[in-house]
Amino acid sequence: MAERVLVIGSGGREHALAWKLAQSPHVQQVLVAPGNAGTANSGKISNSAVSVNNHSILAQYCKDHNVGLVVVGPEVPLAAGIVDDLTAAGVTCFGPSAKAAQLEASKSFSKSFMDRHNIPTARWNSFTDPQDACKYIQDAEFPALVVKASGLAAGKGVVVARDKDEARKAVLDIMKVSRCGISVSLMVIFSQRFYLFVSEEVLQEIKRSVLQKTVDGMREEGTPYVGVLYAGVMLTKQGPKVLEFNCRFGDPECQVLMPLLKSDLYEVLKNTLQADLSSSPVQWLENSTAVTVVMASGGYPASYKKGLEITGLSQVSEMGIQVFHAGTALKEGGGVITSGGRVLTVTAVRPTLESALCSANEGVAVISFPDAVYRRDIGHHAITYLTRTRGLTYKDSGVDIAAGNRLVDVIKPLAKATSRPGQSSLVYQESDLPLSQLSHYVVITARIAQACGIHSTLGQDLVAMCVNDVLAQGAEPLFFLDYFSCGHLDVRVASSVIGGIADACQMAGCALLGGETAEMPGVYGPSDYDLAGFCVGAVERGAVLPRLKDIMEGDLLIGVASSGLHSNGFSLVRKILERTSLQYSSPAPFGQPGQNIGEVLLTPTKIYSRLLQPILRSGAVKAYAHITGGGLLENIPRILPPELAVDLDASRWRIPAVFSWLQREGSLSEEEMSRTFNCGLGAVLVVSKQDAQRVLRLLQAQEEAWIVGSLAHKQPGAETVVIRNLEQSLKDSPGRSPDTSVLQNGPITLTLWCLTGTNLQALMEQVKKPSSSAEIVMVISNRPGVMGLKRASMAGIQTRVVDHKLYGSRAEFDGTIDKVLEEFRVELVCLAGFMRILTGPFVRKWSGKMLNIHPSLLPSFKGVNAQKQALQAGVRVTGCTVHFVAEEVDAGAIVVQEAVPILVTDTEDSLSERIREAEHRAFPAALELVGSGAVKLRDDGRLVWNQSVQG
Repeated sequence: MAERVLVIGSGGREHALAWKLAQSPHVQQVLVAPGNAGTANSGKISNSAVSVNNHSILAQYCKDHNVGLVVVGPEVPLAAGIVDDLTAAGVTCFGPSAKAAQLEASKSFSKSFMDRHNIPTARWNSFTDPQDACKYIQDAEFPALVVKASGLAAGKGVVVARDKDEARKAVLDIMKVSRCGISVSLMVIFSQRFYLFVSEEVLQEIKRSVLQKTVDGMREEGTPYVGVLYAGVMLTKQGPKVLEFNCRFGDPECQVLMPLLKSDLYEVLKNTLQADLSSSPVQWLENSTAVTVVMASGGYPASYKKGLEITGLSQVSEMGIQVFHAGTALKEGGGVITSGGRVLTVTAVRPTLESALCSANEGVAVISFPDAVYRRDIGHHAITYLTRTRGLTYKDSGVDIAAGNRLVDVIKPLAKATSRPGQSSLVYQESDLPLSQLSHYVVITARIAQACGIHSTLGQDLVAMCVNDVLAQGAEPLFFLDYFSCGHLDVRVASSVIGGIADACQMAGCALLGGETAEMPGVYGPSDYDLAGFCVGAVERGAVLPRLKDIMEGDLLIGVASSGLHSNGFSLVRKILERTSLQYSSPAPFGQPGQNIGEVLLTPTKIYSRLLQPILRSGAVKAYAHITGGGLLENIPRILPPELAVDLDASRWRIPAVFSWLQREGSLSEEEMSRTFNCGLGAVLVVSKQDAQRVLRLLQAQEEAWIVGSLAHKQPGAETVVIRNLEQSLKDSPGRSPDTSVLQNGPITLTLWCLTGTNLQALMEQVKKPSSSAEIVMVISNRPGVMGLKRASMAGIQTRVVDHKLYGSRAEFDGTIDKVLEEFRVELVCLAGFMRILTGPFVRKWSGKMLNIHPSLLPSFKGVNAQKQALQAGVRVTGCTVHFVAEEVDAGAIVVQEAVPILVTDTEDSLSERIREAEHRAFPAALELVGSGAVKLRDDGRLVWNQSVQG
């Protein structure tokens, strides 16, 4: 769904952010408040006059104008709590909270924070009296000092003094008036637990000693940092020292970075806010360099003239050079004039630093305004450094050692968290080991995960495949090692995968000792990777499974539920998907509401160790089959004596809907299904009749389990495994079919489109009742500022404005509405005062899930002015109708009608008022009928009444 984005600020940084955000297909319009001449009516970008200081007014503005994301540029609004206030009002805002912004707003807080968390910084002290500060300088054992103003100083509150005299002078100056200063800097995007480098040149030591400690420390202190952290770092002989933190994008650093960003900035910011930054690596333009030159007013940072005309801007644009405005304004009658100290930033992106620098300087030469000043030495030191002679590196061949080292740092704590008693590095003490050791090795190819961009669940699949196989031998899993091979080592993808492995090891109760990472360009594609896992378990020799001599005719089989495919049959799954029109991102016609196909297919494999180990130790289980590759037909016979056969009844267990869908779409035979997939059984246990009920009760206390079959003597030539009722059970499997219009059981989620909101009020009062089967999750309007939106906001219900005037066609408008409904997992839509005609495809998709109310007894008096039509016709009775929406206007199966008599004295207004009162009774009644399942819409458009529910 395309959204509006509001950028707060007026400088070059904000112009660069707006420029990049406007490139996103997810962004419909970028508003900038207050903005400058460069952000005024430039394509998707325009300025807004909304007050950014009054956060209540700003929040309402965002809701009224369908602003889906606010991006804060300057530091002052952050320190004033703009993120806190907008978030509390239900408006998504990118940036740190006021408490987190103290890292910049209060130098004393920042320094104390660094001390508390052992982040390297210079020795420091804080003063309010200038004489005390000067005395501290005089008595200091070090010759030079950095003097800072503790509060926000707009980038002018720091002086790097060459000696004590200059430091004392800086103290007196800063306590009277701000001065200008500069520092070495780097920017990092933080998402509560993860951070993202914006430059490959960031040193490992800074990452370890500054960045990780900062994000961890803020979280530990209850103020998780979300947003951009802009750190000033001094490189000293003793290592990096933090000078200060700034809590926003740098200026002009932002103007250099945005043109180099290949990724969608909107997606980056959204992923950050959703704490999903680690799974979505940010991409930058390859073989490209950016150079930015700042053009300032003469006299800046002291006094300077304003209102000077700027020329040459259009010519620079034609040269392929981007100019970001800062201190500019539109001139009456046309043209652009200066209005600040930093006026423009001229940015060129070229293949080399030399060519980019040359182009940026050429652009500066074309632009003109009186007394313009700019530096002419930008980039020269970098060119000297980069053009020095150097030999080939391992990275030149395609192997990134630094990325491998970063991955090791990321996964060390994950493995450490899984250690267990008796373990010392890779060695267990002999006295702690049972008598027999067993191991298992598995390889997983991660094709669907790569296509879906979902990597965190594969770790559990890998561990589960190994652990469950070790468990099938009766062994307790002890430790696990992994092997990750790829074409290009993406640290964030790899850390997500291995983080999942560590989590799964904890679930399994085994230790992750470590593993191996292999980067093999040329062997794998750039985004391809494979996983291998190795698990070692231990078991007493007398407890090894299967106990073939104990298994006999009449023993029962207990099935334990799977969570889905369990890592098997994916080649066939991909083939089936190719035959359909669906993608991995398509809404799943199976699984839970709101899931897409990729999410359901990648549901992680269940790990049975903690569930089954106590039961296995009891001796009640004679054999355990882990249902993996080969399905039911091939895995169960492996644990049986050759003279026995299995009789399974598929009607006795629950088959997940994904298997039914695969069987239907792939036209798969029963044999193919049972040989390829687990069909809902992740494990099968063999127990005696005497122990069956006790074992079943133990399993059912924690997991779905059933007695699914029995063992019998195998007849000559007969199959080892016979599965009865499989085809019928697959057909009867519960789940959401593409042509199903039945709502889910339990409370339904509901959205309303409305104008005045009186019907909304009636429905809101209805869903508050304990007996109600509905919950209102969203109110949508195609017009901002209507009463229905205000009613919803006051009730704490989320609202959206999707203005039809902003879309080029009905289909585009309906498509946006559809995405909103999908986003909020809506199951039923109620139309109340919504006057737009919906397209056929939209109505067909939401058939049986969309109700409308009309002020007449349909089919009489369709269309507008129904009350007027009734009065003119001279009828004595009219009323209201709640009906399912069909493609024909004011048609569709009728759910509820309520009659309203027409009085001799009725006017159009008086009749409308009485009909409205009837609507407030009829609409809630219809909602409950549909929500409870008492009324359903059949495929042929007729109603089905469920009398048991209705009663």
